[in-house]
Amino acid sequence: MTETERIGAAIPLLLAWHRVNRRPLPWRGRPTPYAVWVSEIMLQQTRIEAAIPYYLRFMERLPDVQALAEVSEEELLKLWEGLGYYSRARNLQKAARAIVEQYGGALPASAQALRKLPGIGDYTAGAIASLAFGQPEPAVDGNVLRVILRLTARRDDALEPGTRAWVTELLRGLYPTGEDAALLTEGLMELGETVCLPREGVRCEACPLAALCLAREQGEQAALPVRSQPKPRRVEERTVLLLRRGDRWAVRRRAEKGLLAGMWEFPNVEGALSAEEVTALLTEWGGEPLSVEPWGEARHLFTHVEWRMRGFLILCPREIPALTWRTAAELASDHAIPSAFRMWMEKLDA
Repeated sequence: MTETERIGAAIPLLLAWHRVNRRPLPWRGRPTPYAVWVSEIMLQQTRIEAAIPYYLRFMERLPDVQALAEVSEEELLKLWEGLGYYSRARNLQKAARAIVEQYGGALPASAQALRKLPGIGDYTAGAIASLAFGQPEPAVDGNVLRVILRLTARRDDALEPGTRAWVTELLRGLYPTGEDAALLTEGLMELGETVCLPREGVRCEACPLAALCLAREQGEQAALPVRSQPKPRRVEERTVLLLRRGDRWAVRRRAEKGLLAGMWEFPNVEGALSAEEVTALLTEWGGEPLSVEPWGEARHLFTHVEWRMRGFLILCPREIPALTWRTAAELASDHAIPSAFRMWMEKLDA
């Protein structure tokens, strides 16, 4: 049996399984293109269970493309607070404004047109085209790669762009249209998320494609797909300054480019400073502190960087003009603070 024949035989089995087993997620049913788009962007780098409350809140406040195009960036980022990878939210708004200008507020149906919008790559374009418009367009993410590479027992590196391109073209030649296109996209994702799990978590006994799976036949489920070792994250030591004057706390805005671009943060500096070094630094800033005491440590993982942070609670005799000063309530309601600083946000009123 060729690889094309094997996948072709798997598709009707997967569709039948998914009709019975699909989970009732809030963006399923009869989704609008806008709902599909927002959900797919949120689900990048975010687990389904974690994304659902964000999605519901986001859709209640910004129910359509026009609302997304018009909302202030500050409110948009506040709605996104905690999801991380904030460039996703900014690209959503850039794309929404382009959709209003170029398409009258309605997402285009073709994957080719969708790919031209900010923040929409091959996967998201395929997901929107198939899920919302019934187009025969695959949406190949890590879950779909795992399913197809196990079915075919291919040992290509799953992290190589060429492997994703091969899987995409293989599926594109077999994809149905209409409702079945949406069901196939969902079904491949669902199988990878709930049954064809990574490594030892794989549940072959529950898989509708077990009889066709070459990796299972060869006993290689846990070994596939092959993945090259990613480069280790760079470790950065940082000192976080929790500056307090009365009931107000100091924050500042990050640069418009780079990590956490444009986000609000507690002032922080590179290196693991001592209390004496923090005092000296603040004196340079024109805010000699009344007291400096350790206030916890935290660790946060970004894609390529790991922050190892130590915090200091610092009582100030006056506000340092170069910083922005807000109450804890104002920070919680009006400012998007990255989850890297969540531990200290929770301690502000403790």
